Amino acid sequence: MRNFEDPGRSLAVARHGMAATSHPASTLTAIEILKAGGNAIDAAVAAVAVQSVVEAGSTGIGGDCFAMIAVKGSTDIRAYNGSGRTPAAITREALRAEGLTAIERSSPHAVTVPGAVDAWCRLLTDFGRMPMAEVLQPAIAMAREGYALTPRVAADLGLQRDLLAADPSTRATFLVKGEAPAVGCVQRQPRLADTLAAIARDGRDAFYRGAIAEDMVEYLRGLGGHHTLDDFSSAAGEYVTPISTTYRGRTIYECPPNGQGVVALLILNILSHFSLSNDPYNADDLHLLIESTRLAYAARDAMVADPSASDGVVERMLSGTFGDRLAKAISLDRVIEPVPSFDTVEHKDTVYLCVVDRDRNVVSFINSIFSSYGSGLMAPRSGILFHNRGQSFSLASGHPNEVGPSKRPMHTIIPGMAAEGGRVVMPFGVMGGHYQAMGHAHLLSRLYDCGLDLQTAIDLPRLFPLPGTATVEAEEAIRTRLGAELERRGFTIQAPRTAIGGAQAIWIDWERGILVGGSDPRKDGMALGY
Repeated sequence: MRNFEDPGRSLAVARHGMAATSHPASTLTAIEILKAGGNAIDAAVAAVAVQSVVEAGSTGIGGDCFAMIAVKGSTDIRAYNGSGRTPAAITREALRAEGLTAIERSSPHAVTVPGAVDAWCRLLTDFGRMPMAEVLQPAIAMAREGYALTPRVAADLGLQRDLLAADPSTRATFLVKGEAPAVGCVQRQPRLADTLAAIARDGRDAFYRGAIAEDMVEYLRGLGGHHTLDDFSSAAGEYVTPISTTYRGRTIYECPPNGQGVVALLILNILSHFSLSNDPYNADDLHLLIESTRLAYAARDAMVADPSASDGVVERMLSGTFGDRLAKAISLDRVIEPVPSFDTVEHKDTVYLCVVDRDRNVVSFINSIFSSYGSGLMAPRSGILFHNRGQSFSLASGHPNEVGPSKRPMHTIIPGMAAEGGRVVMPFGVMGGHYQAMGHAHLLSRLYDCGLDLQTAIDLPRLFPLPGTATVEAEEAIRTRLGAELERRGFTIQAPRTAIGGAQAIWIDWERGILVGGSDPRKDGMALGY
């Protein structure tokens, strides 16, 4: 039972349908679509399109998408990989010849062909009830008529002022006289409204062919990119088979590589070798979580990439012997040193949302432009803000994630689902870029080891070991209660730059016929049902 004297929020509880997103306008849009007769995928696409306008620093049509769909709660889950590929003309050798040793955030080489629009159109065609023209209307209206900045959106915008000021289009779109606007200021994106209207009218071809594609290609090539119209016209995502493991008697599903869902499952496999307490502040449990994460992320860096370059990786990483070997490497007395290292990167921004409808169709949906406001590059006529996902590529020869032609980078964005008794019981996701795999495992541990409800599990403070180091970012409550003890064990504890990640989840209580939702207070959004 929640202590109503403590600050916080209650669980959302409803009977017919529910949506949980990181922005109130997005959640409301999803509910309105459900009440108008749309199903869960109609609501999810409508909601993420709205977020592409009102939460532009986290997502947009210039980014990528992954989704999982369970029709009527069946564990015959359909997963879609909507991540884009590099231009066919790009090679590691060509970038090296340009003098590059890494792909920078605002480089055109960080921009792969965006896959989100293809994914939205394909999923609506295959599973939706409403036409794209109807689904995109709320987003078009907000882009054209204006929307008020919410607190987290305004804060993220302020942190990226210098990035946005560097590009004429982003400066004109998001800044006011070169400065970040405050909470409550009204923004408009008329060029993006026109682009969304074209997609509503003509579908995916409006984005990947014709004037909009020409605008994107001309702009990126003008900056030195290798993109062509053929790269855009041939873009297509694909359905993939989910991967899974069992944790505390529940089956946990993730999308396969090039996403890092396999890393979340590996962390759970390592943790399953230990008996954890029901105390979310137990120092030994958090030590185990940190070390499981450090080991699993080291494996990720060495192995996870586009499946074309990483055959057999899932089987190896999820084998019982691999998880057992990593679990045996952990000691509660002292931090593991050394752990295989990989490049340290800051947290990235994404939106995750989930929807369950009256028929118990379940959607777990994630859409991202990677860093906050992505690359900071915007196509000037179409108003499309580009992601910077190509930063995840390596320029090291022979690395599984080596940049190359028509290749997808290792992705951090991962939608999840949990099942019990042969039915899906929870779509869930945790935002925060590289944190996401650990976030999935930590959320599930709080639910299944500590026995917490969704909202409490989401609310509790987080921590994240910076990849390749013994430095752990920890939110204030963990630093205050356990910082000294974790440092005694050899970890370096520091404050994060911003609150760590964000999460949404919906629990399906099949027996009582109700839905229970939680949404992260670190963002502006909410769970709402009817």
